[in-house]
Amino acid sequence: MNVFDVIPQYAKMLMNIDRWLDKAAEHAKAKKFDIDTLVHARLAPDMYSLDRQIQGACDTAKFSAAYLTGKEPPAHPDTEKTIAELRSRIKSCLSFLETIKESDVAGAEERKAAPKWLQGKWVKGEHFLLQMSLPNFYFHVTTAYDILRHNGVDVGKMDFIGSIPIRD
Repeated sequence: MNVFDVIPQYAKMLMNIDRWLDKAAEHAKAKKFDIDTLVHARLAPDMYSLDRQIQGACDTAKFSAAYLTGKEPPAHPDTEKTIAELRSRIKSCLSFLETIKESDVAGAEERKAAPKWLQGKWVKGEHFLLQMSLPNFYFHVTTAYDILRHNGVDVGKMDFIGSIPIRD
């Protein structure tokens, strides 16, 4: 497995979320409601709202890249209250991911990943990536998609998947 291949995938999906927010803006305009109403939309009372789902996707991408490279990720205090602020966070995370080079992740499969929530424990980079980071990232991305879809935003499977390198 090439750990570097995950970095562009994080970026692709964050860009997909940004495009979904374009569609959300169109939907809000057509239905004549304030798009920022969607910031606090959720699927169930005990689930995180859209803002927290997007924050979670961004955090998973940036912290995973940081753990696997040793770079310092951008700080975000989780204070976004508008779609514009959430989009700014996505752009900040994308900018950080663009700084990651393949040489930065050389040996990351064996590198110790020690997130704070592991309280001093660690896992090998490969296990962190495959068993925690990717599932957590896609959980938040999927839930953000589902919240928008549930609220009438016209997104479909190809919006989720995004562009793929199809060849003749």
